[in-house]
Amino acid sequence: MTASQARLLLLDAQGLTTNPAGQVGAARVYELIERMGFVQVDSINVVDRAHYLILASRFDRFRPQLLDQLVEHDRLLFEHWTHDASLIPIKWFAQWKPRFERSRTNKWWRERMGPEFPAVVAHVLERITTEGPLLSRDFEHDRQGEPGGWWGWKPQKSALEHLWRTGDLLISRRNNFQKVYDLAPRVLGSIASAPRPTQTEHVQWACSTALDRLGCATPRELAAFWRSIPIDAARTWCDAALRAGRIVPVEVQSADDTKPRLAVAAHDWRQRLEATSRAPRRARLLCPFDPVLRDRDRAGRLFNFDYRFEAFVPAPKRKFGYYVMPILDGDRLVGRVDPKFHREKGRLEIRRLWWEPTVKVSDALQSRLEAAVARLARYLGANSWRIGRAGVNRHRSAKTTV
Repeated sequence: MTASQARLLLLDAQGLTTNPAGQVGAARVYELIERMGFVQVDSINVVDRAHYLILASRFDRFRPQLLDQLVEHDRLLFEHWTHDASLIPIKWFAQWKPRFERSRTNKWWRERMGPEFPAVVAHVLERITTEGPLLSRDFEHDRQGEPGGWWGWKPQKSALEHLWRTGDLLISRRNNFQKVYDLAPRVLGSIASAPRPTQTEHVQWACSTALDRLGCATPRELAAFWRSIPIDAARTWCDAALRAGRIVPVEVQSADDTKPRLAVAAHDWRQRLEATSRAPRRARLLCPFDPVLRDRDRAGRLFNFDYRFEAFVPAPKRKFGYYVMPILDGDRLVGRVDPKFHREKGRLEIRRLWWEPTVKVSDALQSRLEAAVARLARYLGANSWRIGRAGVNRHRSAKTTV
């Protein structure tokens, strides 16, 4: 399998080969999220929240209200943990029950919070049972002046997170990005009582759904997709699926001159590739938390693109910026921009732009980038947008129009 083939399978699985134009409703958004697997949630709001930006790069007419409807009203998505907090199709809720059980038996919480933790948990659960959905701020901190626990949290906040991790509570909605917790049965109804899958069923689900959403993968990549099974379980599944002929071994070439990697793919991956739409010749600005970028090593191998999210890197050590969005042009990552949405002024500013060293910056590419910035500005409701000066990458300067 060439790097180009693997790249196209991944982009198609993650909804980046279909035409993003046309009308979009909640049903179409849900269909895409199920196809992708999940959408990551993050609090950073330099441009917009991650879960909205990821979908806006796939639908020209996406509106945040469509996603909110799926979570808060239709109850087709629930928020929980994959590699990070994510919105996940509710049809898979039972597959989180093994994770809930691991959290329930994890001694870390008790050891961290001390002997009073069970009483705090019981109190928090009793209040939500009798009063209904509550936020962390609805609980007073009764140990003023003392450290509050995990990451400085007050005990009640730690109890809320523990009960969320164990599945006793779910996030009913968010108010200004603050979690509103409620009892799982009140949020999901009968779905909350769906039976727990066996370990064999869970591994089968985790590996097969991950492979469908990656195109090809190593056992490590399969295990990492949902972060729900150990690598050894993924290896065992691969061995059995290979013997049964459900998957085939592939040697995946690399775009960055590193050695090929042995992986697995669906037995009919060539037919799937033939049926896949080619990525449209247009530029898109990808959220830093886009699933295509999540595995930095894979992005390097398949796209020859070295990307690191630098928000948590000390400012003097950043190469590019706090919040940098890669540029996807067709099926290639060709550059990156440093954006800032000035909400009070209604202006989207691209403060700096870097092209990859192997990219030929044509007038057509410039026009596609400008169209992508204009689409992002329109989505944000910006009154104006501007592309600022070019940056300098490790190899050469890049020029752009202003």
